[in-house]
Amino acid sequence: MSQVVRTRPEGSGQALSEAYDTALLDLDGVVYAGGNAIAHAVESLATARDGGLHLAYVTNNALRTPDTVAGHLTELGIPTEADDVITSAQAVARLISEQVPAGSRVLVIGGEGLRVALRERGLEPVESAEDDPVAVVQGYGGPDLPWGRFAEASYAIARGLPWYASNTDLTIPSARGIAPGNGAAVEVVRIATGAEPQVAGKPLPPMHRETILRTGAERPLVVGDRLDTDIEGAFNGEVDSLLVLTGVTDGAQLLAAPPHHRPTYVDADLRGLLTGQPEVVEEGDGFRCGGWTATAGPERLELDGDGEELDGLRALCAAAWTAAGDGTCALEAGKALDRLGL
Repeated sequence: MSQVVRTRPEGSGQALSEAYDTALLDLDGVVYAGGNAIAHAVESLATARDGGLHLAYVTNNALRTPDTVAGHLTELGIPTEADDVITSAQAVARLISEQVPAGSRVLVIGGEGLRVALRERGLEPVESAEDDPVAVVQGYGGPDLPWGRFAEASYAIARGLPWYASNTDLTIPSARGIAPGNGAAVEVVRIATGAEPQVAGKPLPPMHRETILRTGAERPLVVGDRLDTDIEGAFNGEVDSLLVLTGVTDGAQLLAAPPHHRPTYVDADLRGLLTGQPEVVEEGDGFRCGGWTATAGPERLELDGDGEELDGLRALCAAAWTAAGDGTCALEAGKALDRLGL
């Protein structure tokens, strides 16, 4: 796929909630962390929804069912139906169903979300390699998933069964910090078997296809906190994206982003849905946003001025991404980011 290389965050004269018909919202690190709502999420989503924006929740976490996720969001004060939730379990179940006979048994290494999604596609989840499965599917099973489940997957894969993974996120946000995600568990099985799974979740096309099929979105905006799943998934799907800084991505990672990890917009949290986005303009040898001007020197990124911290970050993105072109910016940015408290 050939796309124009983004060299700066875009501006928007309209509130993003008015410019797009559907927000495809990641959950962990965007709406909640460790089960608790992130600051400003509940009220921002309520305002966006009341203004006519369709809210859909798109998660790589395959542990919980859409009903359970919808119930959790509703308890947090975000009224949600199960049909508004799209999971990587649903995407991988569709992928498997297109490659194996109807009614086939599938060995599940993961949680209830995978089992429900498989049944929805007419497949039978089983627990052992001795249950005559025709495939193996692996998804996040929570922090207490027994080690023996990885051995069960390895036994089946060693017999030649095809292996599928809901997603390969190496980490997942939690209330206590960043924890190992399904990608870390997939690596355990990969090392044991030497096999490679077919992966459905963000940033890959099966997840984007599942999302569009279930939401009917015509002008979607992907909203996420991860460059390597949410933003890359939007890039692969050729749709716009908003990065919020409430999850795993920090300022240094954003400045070093290669083209397929550069978001359309950047904001602090979900309040960014309710506003326009300031324009970043070229000015002399640098880029200005609000009261800040950023330039790329021979060894480091320089930042002058004052004002809103996010404007400074947007200006720095323009300087870094322009200097990097279709690569990754390696200029030192610590001093500039320190000025912004990022």
